[in-house]
Amino acid sequence: MGTSTIAELAIPTEEFALRRTLESVSGIDVEVERVVAHEQDRVMPYVWFSDGESDLADLDEVLEADPSVEDMELLTDLDDERLYRMSWVEDVAVIVHVLTEEEATILDASGNAHRWRLRILFPERDALSRTYDFVTDRGLQLDIEKIHELNEDRHGRYGLTDAQHETLVTALQRGYYQIPREVDMEGLSDELGISHQALSERLRRAHRTLVEDAIEVGPPDEGDSSDRFQSGQR
Repeated sequence: MGTSTIAELAIPTEEFALRRTLESVSGIDVEVERVVAHEQDRVMPYVWFSDGESDLADLDEVLEADPSVEDMELLTDLDDERLYRMSWVEDVAVIVHVLTEEEATILDASGNAHRWRLRILFPERDALSRTYDFVTDRGLQLDIEKIHELNEDRHGRYGLTDAQHETLVTALQRGYYQIPREVDMEGLSDELGISHQALSERLRRAHRTLVEDAIEVGPPDEGDSSDRFQSGQR
């Protein structure tokens, strides 16, 4: 098996889902909580919408007119933030490809009126290459902003030990970080063959290592999130 790879990708909003919504509502930002393949031509994401300038009162109407949205359901309404479950039926070829063909995991997805940012865990480096070819062969733009090889050495780029890396990957694959969780600490500790206490300590150390690595990059500047991403900050 090849080296597991995390890639940060950027796609112009006009070539991806929710284009109509992001163009229609000024200043709105979206963040995908979770996304799963629903059928071969659609995905079902859980999406947060936020807008510091309005209460999103007209968002339902805008989403209903968006050709990429189908079967939406409002789950949470916090005035300036809303969580929806919906189906995306257009312009999601890259998402369907990475989920079904490459067996990749979407770690993070967010977008605004300018671009979408995707952070994806690929099981091997070649899967990223195939995804790039898949997208560009269809005449779409895909910018690879960062590539991180998880198994470059024992500690990895983020300073993780082998045990910490194995634990985080297992936790991710088993749904520990999903909302709601698909496995609890007891189930995860049983699968890894370690005690609940050892698992808790290992996760805390691994999370601290990742946070320290992120903080070293520096806090994001104020302004357009697409500009922050383009400059390499995370």
